[in-house]
Amino acid sequence: MRYFSRMTRPAAMMMLLLAAAPVRAAAPPKEGVSLTVYNQNFAVVKEVRTLKLPEKVSTVQFRDVAKKIDPTSVHFKSLTDPQGTTVLEQNYEFDLVSADKLLDKYIDRAIAVVTKDGRKYDGTLLSFDPAQLVIQGRGSLYMVQRPDNVQNIEFGKLPEGLLTRPTLVWKVASARPGDHLTQVTYQTTGLSWQADYSAVVSPDDTKMDLSGWVTLTNQCGAGFKDAKLKLMAGDVRRIQPPVQRRAVMFGADAAKAGAGERGFQEKTFFEYHMYTLDRPTTVNDNQIKQVELLTAADVPVTKRYVFEPGGRYWHRRYGQSNTYKVNVFIEFKNSKEARLGMPLPKGKVRCYKRDADDGDLEFVGEDRIDHTPKDEELKLYVGDAFDIVGEKTVTDRKQEKRWRQEKIKIEIRNHKNEAVTVLVREHLTRGGQWSITAKSHPFKKIDATTIEFALPVPADGKAQVTYTVDYRW
Repeated sequence: MRYFSRMTRPAAMMMLLLAAAPVRAAAPPKEGVSLTVYNQNFAVVKEVRTLKLPEKVSTVQFRDVAKKIDPTSVHFKSLTDPQGTTVLEQNYEFDLVSADKLLDKYIDRAIAVVTKDGRKYDGTLLSFDPAQLVIQGRGSLYMVQRPDNVQNIEFGKLPEGLLTRPTLVWKVASARPGDHLTQVTYQTTGLSWQADYSAVVSPDDTKMDLSGWVTLTNQCGAGFKDAKLKLMAGDVRRIQPPVQRRAVMFGADAAKAGAGERGFQEKTFFEYHMYTLDRPTTVNDNQIKQVELLTAADVPVTKRYVFEPGGRYWHRRYGQSNTYKVNVFIEFKNSKEARLGMPLPKGKVRCYKRDADDGDLEFVGEDRIDHTPKDEELKLYVGDAFDIVGEKTVTDRKQEKRWRQEKIKIEIRNHKNEAVTVLVREHLTRGGQWSITAKSHPFKKIDATTIEFALPVPADGKAQVTYTVDYRW
């Protein structure tokens, strides 16, 4: 009461008006299917369909479900009479029609077999195997050879219990027999999505144009026409054996700018991110579908050369060098200032650069990114420098009880016709405690065992870093 006594009269009137405002009713559900596909090779299928419940207790067949459905995940709900309708039993029937299953159902029943030479055998099927059929005719027993000899087999009708498509079968009790609008939800494997990014680096390697596509793969055994599509990005915990992981794409403001009203809208959902396609789409069985997610132009990037030798502990033969590759990275920040700033689902980033002579795009490397929130930095390892060589040498080593000293020389040789700066990363893991007692260049301590030197190297020249490290334990 004290809180309301301190409120101003306009504020109190506004609270009353808001409390009295009618709540907007949700739109009534319509027939159709919705898919929420996770980047862990499974999806949640939600379908609204009209079913006939002619009796107070009816047997209902729900066809055209995914062949890779998880039957234990099925949820049935009547939207017409949710309180008065319950499921008494549920079965997933997947005993689909095949030649051998038909023959098995027709044991001790009449069939007719026509062979390639035109002969017809009428009688009762006694048994069969991959090699032959045993048929009891009128006064004769026939053994008809399979499979090349048989041209046609005639059956009376499809036996009960065999279906042409995977089917959910329910025994449903309803207080209101008739047509019911129902909602069925289930999980299935065989549906997956991944993000594929393409980055075109500018001629001076300072900017890039970034585009993204969702690649949706459907191998679940069912198609979905005019489906509402959602993609869930994140690591959702599932209690099951590990499955192969796949990759993916993005949306938000940049996607709106690039795709207009045909792209994905992004929002936070629980501890994950959801991307909703703002138009229906048909996802056929055994189909790979691609939908544009993002375009962003002139994203600032930094091309960085990194020399990070791993160290060698065996003896080298004469003629073997102590050189290591210098890695090339493309770095950028996922921020609004960098023309991005949306959650990026994990996926593969392919980098290209345009040939100035003919204008063609040429592939220069690729890397994978993990799920990346906004305002985080990304470092794409795209390859190794051809014209920059790094060499590490331990020039001296001393050791006493609980103490070791090493003198290190690192030389970077630049054969390019332009100057470069190489980030030299060293991992000091030879002992418990370390200290740098001498150095030729300033360094930055990254963590308990890593230091970095930023080493300028002239065009067609070389530069060296030397330091002395003491280890104590």
